[in-house]
Amino acid sequence: MDKLRITGQRVLQGVVQASGAKNAALPLMAAALLTAERVHLHNAPQLMDVRTLAKLLRSLGVRVEQEGGDIHLDAAAVNHFEASYDLVKTMRASILVLGPLLARFGQARVSLPGGCAIGARPVDQHIKGLQALGAQIEVEHGYIVARVSTPSGRLRGARITTDMVTVTGTENLMMAAALAEGETLIDNAAREPEIIDLANLLRGMGAQISGDGSSQIRIQGVQSLQGVEHRIIPDRIEVGTFLCAALATRGDITVQGAEPTHQDALLDKLREAGAHIDTGADWIRLRADALPGGRPRAVSVRTTEYPGFATDMQAQFMAVNCLADGAARMTETIFENRFMHVQELVRLGAQIDIDGHTCVVRGVPQLSGANVMATDLRASAGLVVAGLAAEGQTQIDRIYHLDRGYDAMEVKLRELGADIERIKTSPGG
Repeated sequence: MDKLRITGQRVLQGVVQASGAKNAALPLMAAALLTAERVHLHNAPQLMDVRTLAKLLRSLGVRVEQEGGDIHLDAAAVNHFEASYDLVKTMRASILVLGPLLARFGQARVSLPGGCAIGARPVDQHIKGLQALGAQIEVEHGYIVARVSTPSGRLRGARITTDMVTVTGTENLMMAAALAEGETLIDNAAREPEIIDLANLLRGMGAQISGDGSSQIRIQGVQSLQGVEHRIIPDRIEVGTFLCAALATRGDITVQGAEPTHQDALLDKLREAGAHIDTGADWIRLRADALPGGRPRAVSVRTTEYPGFATDMQAQFMAVNCLADGAARMTETIFENRFMHVQELVRLGAQIDIDGHTCVVRGVPQLSGANVMATDLRASAGLVVAGLAAEGQTQIDRIYHLDRGYDAMEVKLRELGADIERIKTSPGG
């Protein structure tokens, strides 16, 4: 397994380009199942998760071609309706093929998903919503087996209220409802920018959707959808990770191709920590070279659904707080097992106490490099941020987690002045 070796305390400076959003690209790729015409996506990140979903779609009969940041999908000849365990086990987003397969073909057999070990993240809200749309669903032998049971053979519109805010659940139900008979209302819908991006793609395909970006999404089903060309939004989590790295190293960077309006909660916290932030239409600049006292201020954070502070930024911001002046409370409300990076940060010299869903982080003047292990995607990013700021050398094992969500991260960081390299190892190394 590959590793990252970082020699820390290099000040990050310069300009970095944001990649397309992983969490937008995956549902957009799955939406190609809804039409027999070609779907062209631009600004796609070159990530392990994107390659995994492409492999899954090919197994269903979709033609998938990727050239750099362009992905071309053609689902005209889909002839298989099962997403096997071998393809689904490494990535939870594979569940996103369930709604489109059911809506267009009336059947689907999808393995229960895997992915990062950060909590149970049950799929019951997906199942509940699709059942409300007229699907007959059983869970057997580790698979969700679904069929459309209406007389017309099509899903039918319904009012769906989810028990919790779920991004992939909202996306699955949006895609399914786009081809259903009649009107669907999704209450307690997720509001993330990735939801709006999916709605924009579906509207480009001919779907009738309104209310995206609010807690209630209204969808008037249509008989069929057409092909579309669409540009994927910037990855707000990648952008946020680079901004945290710049603050931790007291740097001065500009992220191009960003969407500042997607970052309000994070930018507020970065400013509170002492960073100077400037924004333009498609860029964000963070300057931390003149922090009062030379260290960021400790800032408490509570993760919550968008537009609140993203759970996917918790580990990276915790790394900043590890070096801050003062103490901060960090409360995780989304996932029950998302503090696995804490013990690894402690190995670097951080002072962190865990009490249930809350961590108390007491900042130290300096972290010290050490060997650490990534436990999930965003924990990996948090360790990178900490390693960039630490004195000496940090080695991060199991960075396959990082490769799931960051496009050439070490290359981009080197362009900003970081001393970071990927160590290639043999499969058994």
